[in-house]
Amino acid sequence: MRLKLTIGLFFIMGVLGCSEDKGELLYESETLKIEQVSKNAFVHVSYFNSQDFGKVPCNGMVVIDNGEALVFDTPVSDSESKELIDWVEGTLGAKVKGVVVTHFHVDCLGGLEEFHAREIESYASDQTIFLAKTLTEVLPKNGFEDLLELEVGDKKVVSQFAGAGHTKDNIVSYFPSEKVLFGGCLIKETGAGKGNLEDADVAAWPATVREVKAVFGDANIIIPGHGKHGGQDLLDYTIDLFE
Repeated sequence: MRLKLTIGLFFIMGVLGCSEDKGELLYESETLKIEQVSKNAFVHVSYFNSQDFGKVPCNGMVVIDNGEALVFDTPVSDSESKELIDWVEGTLGAKVKGVVVTHFHVDCLGGLEEFHAREIESYASDQTIFLAKTLTEVLPKNGFEDLLELEVGDKKVVSQFAGAGHTKDNIVSYFPSEKVLFGGCLIKETGAGKGNLEDADVAAWPATVREVKAVFGDANIIIPGHGKHGGQDLLDYTIDLFE
């Protein structure tokens, strides 16, 4: 497997941040890509082969602080999860202490078993755990109703259910110290189509994103479930797309 590694000492030490609108490619293989979007926040990208949409890049988020890391959505399979965890712990020197699943589809929890094999705690809403039972026996271990706050090092990350949209259980996760919001599949990249609507509540979708905008209006960097990250324009685009 051909690997591309473009990380310098300043990224490892966390001395410099990077552009909000472009991101910095740190790692790339045939199955996984990692970009840095702020000083301590990263996007991981793995690839799901969909019958309807072909090879689909699927985003997740990693945040680090003081030698600890949290992952938001697993890569699509256990082999990519192993690749991601090894990179975070080996290159960033941050121990992965938890993974949060933002909805019940395979692009969010397909690689969950590898996290459990390493005794990493997993979290999801009660709705997500209930819905995931129809697809897999490997389920997140810790449930919550509408709001979850976790600590990573000395920082916190908030995960919240704002309403239905892509699915009826989709949540978003916010890293307030760096104003980075992982919108998951609730949020679309600029120019994207509506995508997979099999489990969607299209009528509720715009109001849900308005609620996200109201609660997390100070977010500067917003990561969608698929495609390129951006700013508040992604929220506005998603609202317009489904109205």
